[in-house]
Amino acid sequence: MNIDDKLSQVNRRLKAGRVGVAIEVQGGKLRLRATLPPKPTSKKRVSWQQRISIGLPANLAGLREAEKEARLVGALLASREFSWDRYLRPANNGTGPTCQQWITDFEAHYLNNGGSASTWQGDYAKVLRQLPADRPLTVEQLESVILQTKPNSKSRVRACMACGALARFAQLEFDPKPYRGNYSPSRVSPRDLPDDKTIAHYREEITNSAWQWVYGMMATYGLRNHECFHLDLEDFPIVRVMEATKTGAREVWPCYPEWAEQWQLNQPQLPPIKLDRPNDRIGHSVTAYLSPKLPFAPYDLRHAWAIRTLEFGWPDALSAQQMGHSLEVHNRTYQRWISLRHHQRVYDLLVNRPDRPRPPEPGKASASMSEMGASL
Repeated sequence: MNIDDKLSQVNRRLKAGRVGVAIEVQGGKLRLRATLPPKPTSKKRVSWQQRISIGLPANLAGLREAEKEARLVGALLASREFSWDRYLRPANNGTGPTCQQWITDFEAHYLNNGGSASTWQGDYAKVLRQLPADRPLTVEQLESVILQTKPNSKSRVRACMACGALARFAQLEFDPKPYRGNYSPSRVSPRDLPDDKTIAHYREEITNSAWQWVYGMMATYGLRNHECFHLDLEDFPIVRVMEATKTGAREVWPCYPEWAEQWQLNQPQLPPIKLDRPNDRIGHSVTAYLSPKLPFAPYDLRHAWAIRTLEFGWPDALSAQQMGHSLEVHNRTYQRWISLRHHQRVYDLLVNRPDRPRPPEPGKASASMSEMGASL
């Protein structure tokens, strides 16, 4: 019997005995889960579901000891004698595992539970490497990393996410929500986006043919900066974004298809940049080259593609899927723009109908009122 089967068996036994405690596996170690009173450092006053790290390995021998510990915790809770003194991690008082040890364990846990290496590098490692590697992990260290970022920015949101996740893994009492701010991608204004004539014009201003191809792919397919380097063009003009990217493999159709043909995007030319790096570094190389040559951000090509698909009448769900994000994210980012475009389109169609109602001609309304008064 493997460890997963044995763990399920033990948890069924604990549940049948109404112990009120379950055993979980995290990062190759066992931990307990139960409704527990607040820790001494917590501001909460009521019990809620929490975890206890017991340091036992996730094997059959460790599971036997973990079951004994679970029953002990259950008995202490039932008799109202439970105390955190036995279980509080040394990290809460500035001693214990270093930041680097926690980060290493957290990375293994993240990847073993289905997280992608590229997302780890882009969203977690970039933030967590700012922690002092050889010092104990504390709430103060996490706060310091967050406060180094610009308020109400994407980098602040990413720092809160990464530090909050590490705190939960290390069972530190830390809530990053008060620091998050009010950043949202939907705050981008559609008035700041280049129109399609401007996009086409500035492509011709790029003299390097390889970078011109990258620009054309971003404009025609709404790709993220780094995705131009992870493509399969076998079914051109449909392009396939390969799995090495942020959101996995997907197919994307050109919008406009004329750009795909006229700009010969089926003949890829890649700039000489190193591809054995995380995607965010590759994307930064694209931004660093194109930004000085454009009056708008290179990423605006992706936003402009999204708006263009609305004007083409593509369903929101298809646009979201081809952009590589959820319909919820798509609507949160573009819903305000969607509404304005759709309202304007419907309005234009209706007011330009030859058979639409017309306002009364000048003078006729007053004459009709006079006739009505005479009849009365």
